[in-house]
Amino acid sequence: MSKTDSSKSQQALHGWEKLLSDLEKRQAKARAMGGTEKLKQRAALGEMNARQRIEFLVDPKSFQEIGTLVGALSEEAPADAFPAGMASINGRPVLVGAEDFTVKGGSIGLGAADKRYRLTQLALSEKVPLVFILHGAGHRLSNSLRGHGRTPNDLQGLVDLAGVVPTVCVVLGPSAGHGALAAPLMDFVVMSENGALFSAGPPLVEAATGERIGKQELGGPDVHIKQSGVAHNLSENDSEALQTARRYLSYLPSNAWQYPESIQSADMGERNLDDILALIPPEDRRPYSMSRVLTLLFDDSSVFEIQPHFGRSLITALARLGGASVAVVANDPSHKAGTFDRAAAEKGARFLEVMGSFHLPVIFLADNPGVMAGSVAEREGALRAAARMFSAQRRLHGPKFHVTLRKAFGFGSSLMGMNPFDEQTLSLAFPGATLGAMPAEGGGAAAHSDKKEQAALDAVEANGPLRIADSLGFDEIIDPRQLRNSLLRGLELSSTRRTLPARPHPRYGALP
Repeated sequence: MSKTDSSKSQQALHGWEKLLSDLEKRQAKARAMGGTEKLKQRAALGEMNARQRIEFLVDPKSFQEIGTLVGALSEEAPADAFPAGMASINGRPVLVGAEDFTVKGGSIGLGAADKRYRLTQLALSEKVPLVFILHGAGHRLSNSLRGHGRTPNDLQGLVDLAGVVPTVCVVLGPSAGHGALAAPLMDFVVMSENGALFSAGPPLVEAATGERIGKQELGGPDVHIKQSGVAHNLSENDSEALQTARRYLSYLPSNAWQYPESIQSADMGERNLDDILALIPPEDRRPYSMSRVLTLLFDDSSVFEIQPHFGRSLITALARLGGASVAVVANDPSHKAGTFDRAAAEKGARFLEVMGSFHLPVIFLADNPGVMAGSVAEREGALRAAARMFSAQRRLHGPKFHVTLRKAFGFGSSLMGMNPFDEQTLSLAFPGATLGAMPAEGGGAAAHSDKKEQAALDAVEANGPLRIADSLGFDEIIDPRQLRNSLLRGLELSSTRRTLPARPHPRYGALP
């Protein structure tokens, strides 16, 4: 190289050094978030900051930020209070963004709004899951002082992602307004004890209505986990909530063009459920814990219950059977005898819509006396909620397995996929199961049956599964101890469906 060329090369390197040094300083400022004191305040409360939350959620050293310098000039807001980017979870690509409470209270500036929508665009085009971590004040008040024109937003993008890629919302602090609206639009919502969701925070509520109320009383876990059902699972702290999000995604494919992956474990094969007879009493009015049955039935330590504190007469869970991901819908006789009230039916309907979108086989374990009766249930709209769940299970395209454990009356059996010609891969029952439009005792009394007719009704009910099996209404009456083995063989039978390409399911017409 000549001296002239060497001199030019040195000048070029010097120019790059200045540019790269400036970039490094700007990026460092963005990554400093709200500054040392504010970060110390969050740590003193036992909370991770936004970037720590992202790093804890994703695989080590996999996070690649986008939009680092958004807000640096226009707002002097590091990353515009929303660090975001691409990463991996369990080795699979994801997109993630976190509201940063240390910068302008985690409020959504115009640049952050664009970043949020950009994440939904990338999730749609690249077909990868999306995770939002919420802890912010909603739209930034100063946005109204700046013109932004007509632009799309992340809520529109989240609607477009429904049934296409899995979406997860992790609520780790108070989240208001626009930010909070992301939660009900996403597939799975996990809250920490410090989480809260509300359309407007306590100051706005007091100004508008005169009601004085705290953040947790307004929209904390007791409200949205146990009463409204807006959120699904509760975690004690940041780390547990983020681990829950990772676990949820582990059961699902990355998008609706893929099937769920199977995993290898020590507990994948056939085995008799010798303890099941001690768990399930044959008398159909005696309660028992369906959760204990699921623990016994599925692969070791694989049952992950979704929304356990809401609609408790119905259990919805993810699990593995022979290593394969499955969705589980099971009546719980230990709560309201397993009856379908509005909350249980709404919970079941939404669960089936989401899991059906991602091709998980669904296992229905029926043990219920039907849809809740009475004036309270009628006023709450239990019938419409039940009709919605029935429609959701009827629309399932993947493998479907029905098992009547002890009883399934009226519309309660239909919600659990018992109807013949309902595209079940396998329909089973335990011996002694009682069936019918309604329990014989109550039905006979309502119809003013005489003793002879009542005796006949009782006999028909007692012979329910055998009578139906006689005409192939069930594929088989099985020894309860063979339940796992029968379902494993049914899954093997359905495995040939995977020779066809996976694809998103079209949706026609509104559910009830």
